[in-house]
Amino acid sequence: MRSRILPVMKKEFIEIRRDTRSLAFVLAMPAVMLFLYGYGISSDVKRVPLVVYDRDGTPPARELIRRFTSTDYFVVAAEVDNLRDLRRSIDRGQAKVGLMIPEDFNRNLGAGRPAPIQFVVDGSDSNTAGIAIGNIAAISKGLELAPRGLRPDVLIPLPSDLSPPVELRTWIWYNPELRSSNFLIPGLTAVILMMLAALLTSLTVAREWERGTMEALIASPLRPHELMVGKILPYVVIGLVDVLFILLLALFWFRVPLRGSLPLLMVSSTIFLLGALGIGLFFSAATKNQQVSFQLSILATMLPALLLSGFFYPIENMPPILQAVTAIVPARYFLVVIRGIFLKGVGVETLWRELLFLSAFAVLMLVVSSAKFKKRLE
Repeated sequence: MRSRILPVMKKEFIEIRRDTRSLAFVLAMPAVMLFLYGYGISSDVKRVPLVVYDRDGTPPARELIRRFTSTDYFVVAAEVDNLRDLRRSIDRGQAKVGLMIPEDFNRNLGAGRPAPIQFVVDGSDSNTAGIAIGNIAAISKGLELAPRGLRPDVLIPLPSDLSPPVELRTWIWYNPELRSSNFLIPGLTAVILMMLAALLTSLTVAREWERGTMEALIASPLRPHELMVGKILPYVVIGLVDVLFILLLALFWFRVPLRGSLPLLMVSSTIFLLGALGIGLFFSAATKNQQVSFQLSILATMLPALLLSGFFYPIENMPPILQAVTAIVPARYFLVVIRGIFLKGVGVETLWRELLFLSAFAVLMLVVSSAKFKKRLE
């Protein structure tokens, strides 16, 4: 069998080498997508524009403003002297958050009374608003502006000699800096490989029909599965080259930690590539038209990989019907694998269910593609 597969592989490598533009596209696309998505998509909300309405104007009030703007989370976009201008700044999008300090702020602090302040948050962007509110709460917990230790974010005085009964300590695992790139880049790897692999093989069998070379393959002693294996293996090699390229960019450019096993990552990527390549191969054998196969491969891989894999939206937040649909999306399982290897350093003992599904899916796609091609031979 090997003697019949090798000539098919050699022929496919020659086709790839002749089509230099497609080869350049295949090698350059992962880098382009990584940079576009890696820098264009971020869940980090920093330097949120803040409009300040300070009616007190005392040193404690200015110190309060400094505490919020000395971090990376807020930056003063404007200072106004009336409530109408504050609202106008938020309405125009000049600021996302408004801070209002009452005129009796310093007097209340000095007298040991509650010193409330007010934040107005633009909720039109719910993601930014939610994170901004969390940052406000986190910064407010550390405020110590009065001799008695009063905190202006609460409305009930907290005497300094009264300690809370419960002490809260938060320990963040796997991504202590909460960098969104550590979460996004491994996920992007799965999305890129899913789309790229299907597009690579979506043209292979259809190209043979359109060029009139399929008759020679039909007349040869090749069996359908031998033809499919011979055509898919060269693209596995190209896909693994892309995996290594993406891995180098992730480690040395985006500084994403790789805590798990590199061999396990490569083996998992190979299994995933086989399944994704099988999708394009199936459409190519079924349609016998390069353009139609290309379009179907994009629809079958891009949208599920982006929207139904858990890359953008948590699967548990989806409606039950969509959650059921995600069960057949291979990118969903590879996301768990690659993020587990990159960030958590877990091994096969944790990821065996996902790897088992990806292996079954790869075998299924190769069998289905061979069966579809066999029908065309008949």
